[in-house]
Amino acid sequence: MNTKTTPLTKLYDEKKQFLGVLLSPEFWEEAKSVIQPLLDKQDEAQESEAPEPIGDWKMLLDYWDFQYPPDTRVECEACGNTTEDWTKPEGKTFRLKAANLGGLVNFQCMNCRARVIKRHFKDHYRFECHPYAPAKVKP
Repeated sequence: MNTKTTPLTKLYDEKKQFLGVLLSPEFWEEAKSVIQPLLDKQDEAQESEAPEPIGDWKMLLDYWDFQYPPDTRVECEACGNTTEDWTKPEGKTFRLKAANLGGLVNFQCMNCRARVIKRHFKDHYRFECHPYAPAKVKP
């Protein structure tokens, strides 16, 4: 057993392949300001790669029972971004994040990353906009 205290411990599997590193709490506190932004970027890249839930949108359309035709308009109150048809791939400015049969459709603005919620009611719809707030770092 290694009794030497170091701020960084290399981790290997049983085949001696390098897995990663373990940081001491003291070293993490010193390095957090440099490392955390890199981890946040990695998380954002993984989030953005998730496919849009188009199947959920199509299911909402299949069971549409509102008193008006489906509308693909989306607008962001945070930055003023708007589109008449978010489904068109050219110049896509909103990304579908969720949709359900209750008429709740959730988008992310590609300009400012705000969350735009389109709430469908029986006879109208309403937009709700929540400005982007980065995830809080858990200690």
